[in-house]
Amino acid sequence: MRIIARSRIIEYYTLHPDTRTALEDWFQKVRQAEWNCFADMKQMFNNVDSVGNQRYVFNIRGNNYRLIVVVKFTIKTVLIRFIGTHAEYDLIDAKNI
Repeated sequence: MRIIARSRIIEYYTLHPDTRTALEDWFQKVRQAEWNCFADMKQMFNNVDSVGNQRYVFNIRGNNYRLIVVVKFTIKTVLIRFIGTHAEYDLIDAKNI
């Protein structure tokens, strides 16, 4: 899969070093993946949830953080929309993610 906005991952784990290993692990796995549907994602990441409108939520580092992405299966692209804690997520306008 092609991942857009890897810089967001690096930016986030620079500010939150405890997330580095988990986010890099996620990045490497997704980059090598060939997902065609949600079931393919679920097979690789049991903790992923579909939240509608092509958006998916991954629990990162034991559910301490969440990573929200848009996945376009037809063009094999993953767009990172949000990385943060549950509290940080609650502070934003989720409709714009």
